[in-house]
Amino acid sequence: MCGIVGIFDTREPRDPDRELLRRMNRAQFHRGPDEGGEHFAPGIALGHRRLSIIDLSSGQQPLYNEDRTVVTVFNGEIYNFAELVDELKAAGHVFVTHSDTEVIVHAWEQWGPDCVLRFNGMFAFAVWDARQQVLFLARDRLGKKPLYYAQLADGRVLFASELKSILEDPTVPRQVEATAVEDYLALGYVPDPKSILRAVRKLPPAHTLLLRRGAGHGEPRAYWDMPFHSEVPSTMAEAQVQLIERLREATRIRLMSEVPLGAFLSGGVDSSAVVALMAGLSKEPVRTCSISFAAREYDESEYANQVAQKFGTDHFVRQVDTDDFGLLDRLAGVYDEPFADSSAIPTYRVCELARTRVTVALSGDGGDEALAGYRRYKWFMNEERVRRMLPDSVRMPVFGLAGSLYPKLDWAPKFLRAKSTLEAIGRDSIDGYFHGVSISTDRLRSELYSTDFKRKLDGYGAVEVLRKHAAKSPARDPLGMVQYVDFKTYLPGDILVKVDRASMAHSLEVRCPILDYKFLEWTSGLPAEWKLHHGVGKYVFKKSLEPYLPENILYRQKMGFAVPLAAWLRGPLKDRLRERLLGADAEQGGIFSRASVERLVQQHTTGSRDHSSILWAMLMLDASLQKLGAKGAALA
Repeated sequence: MCGIVGIFDTREPRDPDRELLRRMNRAQFHRGPDEGGEHFAPGIALGHRRLSIIDLSSGQQPLYNEDRTVVTVFNGEIYNFAELVDELKAAGHVFVTHSDTEVIVHAWEQWGPDCVLRFNGMFAFAVWDARQQVLFLARDRLGKKPLYYAQLADGRVLFASELKSILEDPTVPRQVEATAVEDYLALGYVPDPKSILRAVRKLPPAHTLLLRRGAGHGEPRAYWDMPFHSEVPSTMAEAQVQLIERLREATRIRLMSEVPLGAFLSGGVDSSAVVALMAGLSKEPVRTCSISFAAREYDESEYANQVAQKFGTDHFVRQVDTDDFGLLDRLAGVYDEPFADSSAIPTYRVCELARTRVTVALSGDGGDEALAGYRRYKWFMNEERVRRMLPDSVRMPVFGLAGSLYPKLDWAPKFLRAKSTLEAIGRDSIDGYFHGVSISTDRLRSELYSTDFKRKLDGYGAVEVLRKHAAKSPARDPLGMVQYVDFKTYLPGDILVKVDRASMAHSLEVRCPILDYKFLEWTSGLPAEWKLHHGVGKYVFKKSLEPYLPENILYRQKMGFAVPLAAWLRGPLKDRLRERLLGADAEQGGIFSRASVERLVQQHTTGSRDHSSILWAMLMLDASLQKLGAKGAALA
């Protein structure tokens, strides 16, 4: 795994700023501590930091074609590179390394921008073609690897794996994007293609960007989409057999490595499935690692130990303090943009642990999105049944009124907390789903925002992010539609960002077999009732794993990587909360109404309401804006 950076002059071949390129590259040292490389030519500069995984002796980057007219810098892995090498050699291309990186330069020469259609892997890369005076940027289908870019007024384009590298150029405007703030405070992350800064964008997953000198700024183009239709097996029993075969192959191709390789093992279904298949493919015991918590309600280590014993893995466990809130400022530097998923804390720790034993770790990420494992899918489908039973003219006013009148009972048992469900049923499908996945309500954010900030939003709401993707969904059923939306938003914006930054902070490569695009194309077409069956998520997945994993692993209640946010913000973080959100330096760019923030903090710290999700998001926003040098900057 690696980090890439670059500077391209779209107007004329002026000498690039070499010192700036080197600063950009150094800012990402953690992504590739083994080696660094640079390429300079009139109007173009490329930089690379390498974490050596394959072809340790000769895979250095930047990497060139035979006559050095094509050069690439690459972050990721191309799992099918060996078969592509054979095809390209047959077409006359000459290879001088055994690295998957070299496939990119020859694939570009052979197929041009369509080369990305040939790659199965996780990647973000840049190709400079000196003959055509073209810079080509690409990102993998699911968005495993990040790519930021800024198109500046002077004609330069900067790009990098992380935002911090682009901000090494002091001329990049630090103006905060108001709509990105709204998206973040609703979803807990800034969804592609926005970044928190107006001047910087993220290349979306499954997109390329072609920049030609003298042709101005280009626009990203999509090259793939999740189909949500495929050749479906005739029976579920047949689907179970195929699922294991396909996932085993996706796991097998991710085992190539010249450095120590292992797996995360949480004790959940997805990581346990990956370990089970790895054990069947490996001659040596699989190296597995997990973290445990002293607080039993957060601890899954007994289940991880059970799986480790069943498959004879070389298992390592380390206990983590449940009150690990000291990472708050560190995480702001790791993630650059504000990021409110508090499970980033245990994710950071498990990556830290894994790196003491391996350089590459396989994970179970993607199972919940692929096979409808999240509880919110069950809630959505229950709400959707009610929506379809009643005409909008009856349902919306009745349930809308009931939701507005029903009290918010944070303290009550779950079966009495009906307010959110009633409100969701009173909305259309996408608005209802958005309401269910948001970390704050529309009403709460409106109360929090200052008058000036509302004016900058000009009526914009974060629900538009979901609406935009839902309108393009190829799925033929409601469950598929919201899965598609999550593939476009939550997966690349939250889950994959969390894992990429946490792993790269420790120079660890993480591979996700369930996110193999061929496997996902197949699962996307499975009938909805095979994924979510009588309230059981990932049903066909669990049935297929019954010969491998015990019932208490497959069918126990999902836990996740939770941390006690509410208690932290009423206890050890209480003073910090007041200082950061209500102190003398707490204007946060004029985003919030001070009186509303004070009311929110008071309600939470006294225990009358649970506002932990939005308060944590506001703390992370504050920390990120300070790290980015954007605190107090004018809002766009």
